[in-house]
Amino acid sequence: MAYNNPFVDSDVLLDLALFREPFYPYTQLLLHQGESTGLKLNTSSLVIANMNYILSKKLGSSKAKEVLKAVKALINVLPFEDEAIDSALVSKINDFEDAIQCFIATKYGCDVIITRNIKDYKQSRIPVLTPEQFLNIV
Repeated sequence: MAYNNPFVDSDVLLDLALFREPFYPYTQLLLHQGESTGLKLNTSSLVIANMNYILSKKLGSSKAKEVLKAVKALINVLPFEDEAIDSALVSKINDFEDAIQCFIATKYGCDVIITRNIKDYKQSRIPVLTPEQFLNIV
C-alpha cells in the first residue's frame, strides 16, 4: 500500500537531528525521499516544541533553533489545537503525548504515522510504521 500523507513523530526527527545510530540513516532517507518525490511529510507543532526542549538541552538554544529551521524547511507542520487535548484525554492510547499526535494526524488526513515507538500507538486508527518499514513499502 502506498501512503501519500505521512505523519512523522518526534523520535524519528530527533534521530536525524542528533545523528542517533542506527536510526539516523533511515530518517535521512525518509526526508530525502520526501524531497525528491514530492511526498508531503507532516509533523505537529507539539513535536517541534518538544524537539526544541530536547535539542536545547543537548545542543544549546541557538543550535536547536538552527536545526529546527532546517527540519521545518523539509516538513509540513500541522497545528496543535485544543480538541486534540480533549480527544487524548478520553483516548484508549496510554501515552498522552502520543494520543495527541495520533489525533492531530487523523484530523489532518495523514494516512500513516512514522515512529520508532509503535507500541504506544496500538490503538491508532491509522497504520503505524517505523521509518525502515515505511521505506520498504513505498
